[in-house]
Amino acid sequence: MFPLTLGKRTLTWGTRTYMMGILNITPDSFSGDGLLAQPAQEAASARIDRFVSSGVDILDVGGESTRPGAEPVTVQEELRRVLPVIEHIAANYPQVLISIDTYKAPVAKAALQSGAHMINDVWGLRVDPAMPALAAREQAAIVLMHNRSKPGSLEVRTRLGNAYLGAEYTDLLADVRRELMESVGLARAAGIPEDHILLDPGIGFGKTVQQNLELIDRLGEIRELGYPVLLGPSRKSFIGYTLDLPPDQRLEGTAAAIAVGIARGADIVRVHDVEVMARVMRMTDAIVRRPGARP
Repeated sequence: MFPLTLGKRTLTWGTRTYMMGILNITPDSFSGDGLLAQPAQEAASARIDRFVSSGVDILDVGGESTRPGAEPVTVQEELRRVLPVIEHIAANYPQVLISIDTYKAPVAKAALQSGAHMINDVWGLRVDPAMPALAAREQAAIVLMHNRSKPGSLEVRTRLGNAYLGAEYTDLLADVRRELMESVGLARAAGIPEDHILLDPGIGFGKTVQQNLELIDRLGEIRELGYPVLLGPSRKSFIGYTLDLPPDQRLEGTAAAIAVGIARGADIVRVHDVEVMARVMRMTDAIVRRPGARP
């Protein structure tokens, strides 16, 4: 895989794991960290400072919750939420890459023009037909996530949060791999360069607890597709259901998922608890990326 150069940063895959910090500019994040539940700009600035001090490589800014059962928001509202934060990061932290977490081309376009470098599309270019051409035209990197979520297929538990019941798979890994490559086909057809394409297996999106666990354990089969892999298990319901714990008590479960994911080939980890996961990431890298480590 070729390195990815965006702005002033180059990500050289395989040398270390890169960290993406989550900035939910929403009132209803499943994890309880939505910044609109607080004085937004002040809270966002404080969190960005902490994340950057902890060595975050990418800040992922989202203005619409992707939690199971969340209500969609308008393009105008999403822009109102995310653009001031993106502009603040671009002006004050030029060393950090900015990702816009959206599946809507108008939001992605405004975010890229305000300083973002990357689009994190949770629907893998399957919702907005304008998104592939936009990413190609703006020379943005694109994260293509696998997603079979169905809004009606939820299990609701007050303490643990909502979870998708899972879609029907003929063969979990084969189906996920095939559908990711269909998204890659959309990217290629639009002219997005190969080195600007990243894959995300979509932990928590249209999968059962057991399917999420299997995807993490077999993450190497996603990386075999030949693209960098982003893994996002942080605080998700499969951890809560496994350990019987609410979102604010899933630190250790997230750490275990991150460590195993890195060992199985994750190139980027997307996390809420940046300070702690940075240490988990560095320790896991020291084990699995040391000279002479087994592939």
